Amino acid sequence: MLYPFTFQPIFKERIWGGRNLERLYGKKLPASIPVGESWEISDRPEDESVIANGPFAGKSLRWLMENHREALLGSAKPSPSGRFPLLIKILDAEERLSLQVHPPASKAGELGGEPKTEMWFVASATADADLFVGLKRGTTRAEFEKRIQDGTVAECFHQIGVKKGDAMFLPSGRVHALGAGNVIFEIQQNSDTTYRVFDWNRVDSNGKPRDLHVAKSMASIDFADIEPNLVCGNVVEANGVKTRQLVRDPLFSVDLLETVALEKFLLQPSTMQILAVLDGELAVEENGHHLTLSAGQFCLVPASCRSVFLHAAKPVSFLKIIAG
Repeated sequence: MLYPFTFQPIFKERIWGGRNLERLYGKKLPASIPVGESWEISDRPEDESVIANGPFAGKSLRWLMENHREALLGSAKPSPSGRFPLLIKILDAEERLSLQVHPPASKAGELGGEPKTEMWFVASATADADLFVGLKRGTTRAEFEKRIQDGTVAECFHQIGVKKGDAMFLPSGRVHALGAGNVIFEIQQNSDTTYRVFDWNRVDSNGKPRDLHVAKSMASIDFADIEPNLVCGNVVEANGVKTRQLVRDPLFSVDLLETVALEKFLLQPSTMQILAVLDGELAVEENGHHLTLSAGQFCLVPASCRSVFLHAAKPVSFLKIIAG
C-alpha cells in the first residue's frame, strides 16, 4: 500500500539565511526574505510535512505515522513522543549562526527540552567557509563562563575550514555553529531544542537581540569535547558504486553513495530509508511507482517497500539515511 514519498518543503525565514536554495536547487522560495532553512521531512507539532506525490498526496507525515506506523518505520523506533524519529533539513548560512548547544538525553528533561544529536553534510561551500565545533584545547568551564560575560566566548570554540563533501557529527552536548558560506544537509533527531550561547551581538528586524540561554547552555555543554575532527569514513566500492560510511550511531546511520551510472540497484529491503540527492538525478522505482529526484530533493522509502530499485543514466551522488 505504501510507496516512496516526496514532501512539500517548509521554508523558514532566518536572520542568517539567504537565497542559495533557489540558486542551487530551484526551490520556489518566499519573495524578498532571507530563507535559512528548508524542512524537507518533518513531523513536528507546528510543522508537519505534506506528501507531494502519489495516491496519498495532500496527507501529512503525521497521518502516515498515525495510520501506517509499522509499515512506514519497520524496526526503526519513533521519537519518545511517538512521532517520526528524524527531522531532515537543508540549511543556507549566508551569515554565521549563533554559537549554540543541544541538551543531551541525560539533561534534556530537567531543562524542559528535547535531546538532539545531528550531523551536517556540506553540500556547497565558499572558499572561506568554516564550522565552529567543540572547544579549543585548554578551555576550562570557568574561562568559558567568563568569556560569555565579556563577549569573547567565540575565542573558546574550535574552528575548522570546510569544503563541499565534508561532514561533521554533532552529538548532543557539543557546542557548535555553522559558519558563513555553507549550504548543508542536516540529519537530526526529531527535536527543535536549541540553547544559544552567543549570537555575535546581532539584532533582528525589530532592532532587538535574540534571546540567549546561558544557564541551560552551561548545563548542557560537554566541556571534555575538545577539538573534534571532521568525519572521515571508510569507502567501499562494489558494482560501480562508491559507498562512504559517514555516521554509525544508535539514532541514525548515514552513507554517501557516488556513481558514474547506476543500473537497477536494489535497496536493502525491510528498512525505512531516506534518500537525499546531492548532485545529478536519481530514478526510484517501486511496484509501478516512479520518481526522478534531482539535487536538493528527498525521498522517504517505507520499510514495507520490498522491491525498490534505483538507477541513474549520469553521475549522481546521494545520501542514504537509516533511522535507528
